[in-house]
Amino acid sequence: MSRFIDIHTHFPTGRHIEPQGVGVHPWRALCDNLPTKEEFAVTDLIGEIGLDYACEVEHCRQEEVFRAQLTIAEELQKPVVLHCVRAFEPTMKIVSEYNLKSVIFHGFIGSTQQASRAVDKGYFLSFGPSTSRSPKTIEALRNTPLDKIFIESDETRKKIEDIYSEIATLKGCKQEILEQAILENYNKVFE
Repeated sequence: MSRFIDIHTHFPTGRHIEPQGVGVHPWRALCDNLPTKEEFAVTDLIGEIGLDYACEVEHCRQEEVFRAQLTIAEELQKPVVLHCVRAFEPTMKIVSEYNLKSVIFHGFIGSTQQASRAVDKGYFLSFGPSTSRSPKTIEALRNTPLDKIFIESDETRKKIEDIYSEIATLKGCKQEILEQAILENYNKVFE
């Protein structure tokens, strides 16, 4: 198996460590039924779930679906991968109400202050192809400790190896050190 971990991908290759999740995305909160408890139980993680206040789905409906999935994640002690767009404060508040095994903010593009708050709670931040588009996100990456980072390809078909290289350069560390840290993070989350 590859030494690369792609914590969140829409295009699994089978060549790397690519944990698979089940969950209702906030964009689909009106039309998708929750997976069964059995479907949640056999997956690696629960996600991509969360809040997206930039989409048209009513906030209260998103929160209802989000909470239902967090309840199951807590009960099954499954890691969660969060989708969070323009909803950092409500997401942090809601997630703090649960005793979750691990929390990973996928595609993190927030500020250094938001990154620090999430890390202070013990949450992980996943960086990917969008990281280099924003100076504030690059700064957040640089200030996030290696023991709280994951890398992802998300919706792109970009090779995870190339994303690791870019993130290592942006972070200012050797790629081998980044790879080792992410492997250790993975082992902590999925032990």
